[in-house]
Amino acid sequence: MLRKTIVAIATLTAALGCGSSGDGSNQDSQETATDSTALRVAVMPTIDCMPVFVAYHSGIFESESLNVALCRFTAHMDCDTAMAGGSVHVIPTDLVRAERLIDQGTPLQYITSTTPAWQLLTSKTARIKKLPQMDDKMLAMTRFSATAMMADNLVDSAKLAKERVFRIQVNDVLVRLNMMETGIMDAMLLPEPQATVARSIGCSMLYDSTADSLEMGALAVSEKTMADTLRRQQVEAFTRAYDKACDSINTYGLAHYADIIAGECHVTRDMADSIDKQRPMAFSHATKPRQAAIDKAKAWLKKVR
Repeated sequence: MLRKTIVAIATLTAALGCGSSGDGSNQDSQETATDSTALRVAVMPTIDCMPVFVAYHSGIFESESLNVALCRFTAHMDCDTAMAGGSVHVIPTDLVRAERLIDQGTPLQYITSTTPAWQLLTSKTARIKKLPQMDDKMLAMTRFSATAMMADNLVDSAKLAKERVFRIQVNDVLVRLNMMETGIMDAMLLPEPQATVARSIGCSMLYDSTADSLEMGALAVSEKTMADTLRRQQVEAFTRAYDKACDSINTYGLAHYADIIAGECHVTRDMADSIDKQRPMAFSHATKPRQAAIDKAKAWLKKVR
């Protein structure tokens, strides 16, 4: 009974925190309203969006004569809603979410794969050091997403009964991190830089998706956008700028852009500066996701429908 009560409270807390996209998205909605010709690009406060952030703040988009308006969100669910409603042209996503969005009637094309590198982290108060100890614990994730697919795979690998690991839907990545910091949640899947923040407060890492070479992240554009000649040219310019930003990050390192990380990802300057030292990252030019990864996403979606 106590466990059910805790789950109910955690779910309510998540729901209250995930209903909106945060102040940033409201601000950017006003920004985009002033120029309907801008390419509207959704972003999340995560490291996989860094090439977009760098291109935006360093003038690379302007060097391609491209006007980009960033639409900031803190939950991929809100990015999906914006894409389905036509208020953005490009979204950061994962292959599970993207394939589900396509199934639901929003045709997409992939601009590039990305590597969010999700990590399964456990609260320092939960005393979980191995996957089998997840029995009767709460795991924060997002339904119908790469994190949900990973959660299923991890539960299966630990030979745990699925009903014994309580999946709590927490869509907002910043709310999810706060629930870890305050000890509300036992475990969760987090991308960077939120994973680095969690590790810095003593959370243990049980799994890192990079160990499986699981490239499930992506940037996607709507087919409607690509059907318009002007918009298609904008997406082509966006892709060129993206590649230039990747080159810049790889040349100078993430620490060179610590101020951008701090501002866009809502972490301290010191934390932003430490990410590349703890986990050096390389960013690849725009490359379409592997078909094997897309097939894996489709197979999991078919199984859980």
